[in-house]
Amino acid sequence: MAKLKAPRNKTLSLSPAETNLLLKNAVKLKNKANFEGVENRIIWQDAFKAIDLLPDKCVDLVVTDPPYNLTKNFGSSTFREMKNDEYLSWLDKWLKKLSRILKDDASLYICADWKTSIAVPYVAGKYFVLQNRISWEREKGRGAKNNWKNCLEDIWFFTKSKNYKFNLDKVKILRKVIAPYRNEEGSPKDWFSQGNEKMRLTHPSNIWTDISVPFWSMSENTQHPTQKPEKLIAKLILASSDEGDVVFDPFVGSGTTAVVAKKLNRKFIAIEKEKEYVALTLKRLELAEENQQIQGFENGVFRPRNG
Repeated sequence: MAKLKAPRNKTLSLSPAETNLLLKNAVKLKNKANFEGVENRIIWQDAFKAIDLLPDKCVDLVVTDPPYNLTKNFGSSTFREMKNDEYLSWLDKWLKKLSRILKDDASLYICADWKTSIAVPYVAGKYFVLQNRISWEREKGRGAKNNWKNCLEDIWFFTKSKNYKFNLDKVKILRKVIAPYRNEEGSPKDWFSQGNEKMRLTHPSNIWTDISVPFWSMSENTQHPTQKPEKLIAKLILASSDEGDVVFDPFVGSGTTAVVAKKLNRKFIAIEKEKEYVALTLKRLELAEENQQIQGFENGVFRPRNG
């Protein structure tokens, strides 16, 4: 008998029959595609092949979480740790393909762990303009007996050129005011009351400590081993794209980039080669039709914690 989930366990899972039914909505590219053939579609294919078949200059923003240089199982396949030079070559093979499909004012965000972070700017910097590095605290992670617990990940921010979008007002953070100053007239100085609290909208920095990694009681959670939180991706999409823009992820995994793009009224193109993750993505996109909520993001403002 199948093991029953605990009542509060909201982890999304699919039966084999559901998986096969959902996969009918995925596409596989055989020839160079026009935009209408890939708009808001999940491409079930190897990224190295599929990128070459996408239209020129069709993407406004890339948000991607490629395999880190670690041995890890993804569905039916295993990504194996490489020597540093080999991993640099692997990154180069797909990063150099992106320039053709990006619009001139496009931006890119590339996720990395502490070890992969050594490689990403070295390779991507050959093709794109480095703008910043975001470091965010990932609460999950096992402690180590002879090393520091690994709770930090990076997101490298690149642009295709020096002309790019950045919507600062879309990503300001709501924070509690510790010292609520008033001006000479007695009016609040850069703060406002919210219930019994005094709050301020502040500029976001490149250090993020307000993110919760998806876990079993969150409806966005899946069994993908490296799933990124919707709140994390929402910040990137809001900052570097406008409604109607095209967001691209060549390694979409469980679908977070595509799902968040849909919830924020962007178009998307996403590639994934593992069938169970393709199906999960398609299911999450179906669910997003009914529920556009992003945990930790309410009324256009990011809360300090997901809660």
